[in-house]
Amino acid sequence: MTVQQSYDLAADHDAHIASAIAKFFRRIIPMLALMLIVNQIDRANIGFVKAELQTDAGISAAAFGLGAGLFFIGYALFEVPSNMMLKKLGARVWLTRIMITWGIVVVLNGFVSTPLHFYVLRFLLGVAEAGFFPGVLFYFRQWVPNAWRGRATAMVLSATASAFLFSGPLTGAILMLHEVNGLAGWKWVMFLEGGGSIVIGLLAALVLVSKPQDAKWLNPAEQRALQAQLALEDAARDVHAKEHGRWGLLRDRSLLFYCLIFFTMTMTGYTLVFWLPQIIQRIQGYNSFEIGLLTAVPWLCAIVALFLLGKTTDRYRDKLDKGLGLAMLIAACGTFMATTGTPWFGFVAMIVACIGSKVSAAFFWPMPQSELPASIAAPGIALINSIGNLGGFFAPTVFGYLELHTGSTTGGLYALTSVSVITGVWLLLRRKPVPPAFGHTERNHVRHTSH
Repeated sequence: MTVQQSYDLAADHDAHIASAIAKFFRRIIPMLALMLIVNQIDRANIGFVKAELQTDAGISAAAFGLGAGLFFIGYALFEVPSNMMLKKLGARVWLTRIMITWGIVVVLNGFVSTPLHFYVLRFLLGVAEAGFFPGVLFYFRQWVPNAWRGRATAMVLSATASAFLFSGPLTGAILMLHEVNGLAGWKWVMFLEGGGSIVIGLLAALVLVSKPQDAKWLNPAEQRALQAQLALEDAARDVHAKEHGRWGLLRDRSLLFYCLIFFTMTMTGYTLVFWLPQIIQRIQGYNSFEIGLLTAVPWLCAIVALFLLGKTTDRYRDKLDKGLGLAMLIAACGTFMATTGTPWFGFVAMIVACIGSKVSAAFFWPMPQSELPASIAAPGIALINSIGNLGGFFAPTVFGYLELHTGSTTGGLYALTSVSVITGVWLLLRRKPVPPAFGHTERNHVRHTSH
């Protein structure tokens, strides 16, 4: 008996799904957004304390780049096991655990006194955080049908971008607590921001609901309709899995494609995260708090772009790869422009680069989310994220090395520009659309929610 035969789709099936998803967006997305905002603040705060770490702990530009990159080694090694545990224990338990443990490690970063301490704790931060973002994406697989997943993904990506609206001013303000109670400003950053993560992780345990059948705020009709739709979509994807086998699919060329694309995306994304404050600091006459405010502007522009593209990624899913290629070329233009002109021109260039980087992610993530079969969704998404995130190790490490030996960020930005241009052009020229056009049921959902 097929999934569709086991559940007779009622005339108001779409209406029940739309109602259930609206409740999910109101109740769960805000908490996920807050968790992602705090996650990005904790991940990126070392970009604002680089000078202080160099003075107090003797961490050079090359050592800083290596430490920033070691985060992604721990992250990559434990990414797939972490997502498998999320699948087993549920999002409520596992996402909460991730947040609390990474908060503890951030607090411990306040005690760094040598480069070795910095390396070890950055690696452990990656271990603690492993599986968080792909866990959120897999959480969507358990709650959000294909026709809404682009919007859900755009919402959480907007949260990661909005983190930089807060991280710059917040971290800059905390740095001004320097010598309060005898503590350096960068120590206050680690203690306060890490402690905040622990508190929010505890609050998340009261809000998150792992699956639709566990949500008391859905009525029975909404639960049945949502579960049936998700089951239908999983069954359609699993046809491909049965043809190729579970482990054979993990070696599928499409997974390799996603890993390589995401690798190049993270090279640009995390170099912007770690070095944007330094690039903006070339603008003279501003204190740490004001520099923090300036770093928020590029990410604010990226949020606006993501908001405008939210429904577009759902309505044109057969052209996501072309949109991704165009976004990567926009990011390349920004990184190239940052190497020329005045400091203020470089600031404008960073706005362009941030928009291209974040919009790239909005086009990218709905593709594997919609295509991967249910049987390998958790490890598949985690594998893409873990291998792709090694770009977050490679780029800062090379960037720091080039800065140390050339005294300039120009060489690293040229390298990033080249990678983004090559990848973007390749995506625009490739013939196979990713993902395939959606079916009749999904078209109805898109029309039902496009107004």
